[in-house]
Amino acid sequence: MSILSQHNVKVIGNQAASIVFMHGYGCDQQVWRHVAPAFARDHRIVLFDLLGSAASDGGAFDRHKYASLEGYARDLIDVCRAAGLERPVLVGHSISAMIAIVAARMEPDLFSRLVLLAPNPCYLKDGDYDGGFTREDIEQLLDTLDSNFFSWARMMAPVIMNAPERPELAEELANRFCAMDPRVARHFARVTFQSDCRHELPHVRPPCLVLQCSDDALAPLHVGEYLRGRLPRAELAVMQATGHCPHLSSPQETIELIRHYLASPVHQLEPAL
Repeated sequence: MSILSQHNVKVIGNQAASIVFMHGYGCDQQVWRHVAPAFARDHRIVLFDLLGSAASDGGAFDRHKYASLEGYARDLIDVCRAAGLERPVLVGHSISAMIAIVAARMEPDLFSRLVLLAPNPCYLKDGDYDGGFTREDIEQLLDTLDSNFFSWARMMAPVIMNAPERPELAEELANRFCAMDPRVARHFARVTFQSDCRHELPHVRPPCLVLQCSDDALAPLHVGEYLRGRLPRAELAVMQATGHCPHLSSPQETIELIRHYLASPVHQLEPAL
């Protein structure tokens, strides 16, 4: 099976400029349905599923390959090459923002820009860095996920979405979590919550837009400031949107901020001294 088939790749349009949309943990490419079409007039839109998600080829999932984010980053690179993309913009949500960071370190000239939506390079509280969770918090979260994945999904979805006035969004997120193979979901959760990409940040050459939600249980405000200070070419926009999934809860704000960023000039990378 080809890499494009394995990842259920969908390409919309044939414009020269491309945008790749990459979903976060427990989701699939359908979460971009309110955002991606807004860019179809002047971009080729590329959507795909992480291996183990939705309509991807779950039989190709390899626990050893995907024991770190590098396995997912290699898939991203391979998808871009197989689709014939030339320096696309990459829009990555949550852990996929970090997968994009790793891919940009592995292939510095692959992307023209990165849009990092609700990113978090490390979920731990570590000295002056506040990723939101203690080690005990993460171990408890993962233990709960291991013991009863479906209960974990129903419990966590409203916290992650943080849109109590729209309970249907939390229900959608929970259903997407529950659609995953529980074995893959548990494995990917451990890789996600135990990852630490802080050392990758200084090596990212493409310019980046960090889109930080104003009240996000999985990415405190400190994280956005941290990323702006550590990425060589980063801009930070703190959104009015709350929760961790603004592409679902506040798609218009998400569209407007991405569109404004893509219309702005690219700042040149300062030469090393």
